[in-house]
Amino acid sequence: MSSKLYVGSLPYSVNDEILSQLFTPYGAVESAKVITDRETGLSKGFGFVEMASEQEAAEAIKNLNGSAYEGRTLTVSKARPQAPHEGGGYRGGQGGKGKGRGGRGGSQGRNRW
Repeated sequence: MSSKLYVGSLPYSVNDEILSQLFTPYGAVESAKVITDRETGLSKGFGFVEMASEQEAAEAIKNLNGSAYEGRTLTVSKARPQAPHEGGGYRGGQGGKGKGRGGRGGSQGRNRW
């Protein structure tokens, strides 16, 4: 069973391919993704790696957590499940559970009365 890892404190020069290569010595890498800013496309300095097995993931954590890479001290740990989001999207979190939708008749905030 695969295991997903969080990788923090990445140098901003690291891309998906480099991240994958960093973990390959410790086992089969199923996926590697550096998280980027939506608007600029620049790295946010963290990412996720999916290893083929729990054992390989544990080996990667043991060897890479706290290690130095291009002047940065890496943080490697098991990834936590993503928390559910309420609302979100382009409305700045106002769309969930009827918030920000206007009152009567779905008027999107304009008062028609």
